Amino acid sequence: MVQLPRLYAILDAACFPDAAAMFAAAEQLTAGGATLLQYRNKSASARQMLEDARELKRLVGTRVRFVMNDRADLALAAGFDGLHIGQDDLSPEAARPIIGPNLWLGVSTHNPEQIAEADKTDADYLAIGPVFATTSKANPDPVLGLEGVRRARELTRKPLVAIGGITRSNARSVIEAGADSVAVISDLIRDPCKSAEAFFEVLR
Repeated sequence: MVQLPRLYAILDAACFPDAAAMFAAAEQLTAGGATLLQYRNKSASARQMLEDARELKRLVGTRVRFVMNDRADLALAAGFDGLHIGQDDLSPEAARPIIGPNLWLGVSTHNPEQIAEADKTDADYLAIGPVFATTSKANPDPVLGLEGVRRARELTRKPLVAIGGITRSNARSVIEAGADSVAVISDLIRDPCKSAEAFFEVLR
């Protein structure tokens, strides 16, 4: 079973003015103690995503695990350590043969039915959310609250990542509700190094 760090940091390209700012944030997050980073880019071409992914890997790849959002082909091409897929992406059954047995495979879920379904797959970890209201998705699923995290914990023994509106002020309560890890986008953008350190302080 994979061992997730308490902080699952997400680098969403849409949150940065350019790639250089995203690369700088990756280095700062790593300096702040982050050991797992997901690269998420919903708008760039495959070529641009691959270039950015390879640069991220070159900059900090020896110190962190990198997970690619959505694209199994790019996860492989960039030499990443894992793939994260949503409900509208490749199925876990389709993704696994592409990425092979060694890369981590994560699946997003948004309700108890999806958790139960994903639990039957060979996904290495499951994500549940949004726990709280979030601005990081254009059309977010209904907010689940801490009760949604508790329910998800009851339905799977796989490592559980909570996502959606998680900040330093509520992260501890999410872990206490049963999550193994918290995925964070917005609350890491400003001063990423200090922000990551503050999360680890809260999550000890």
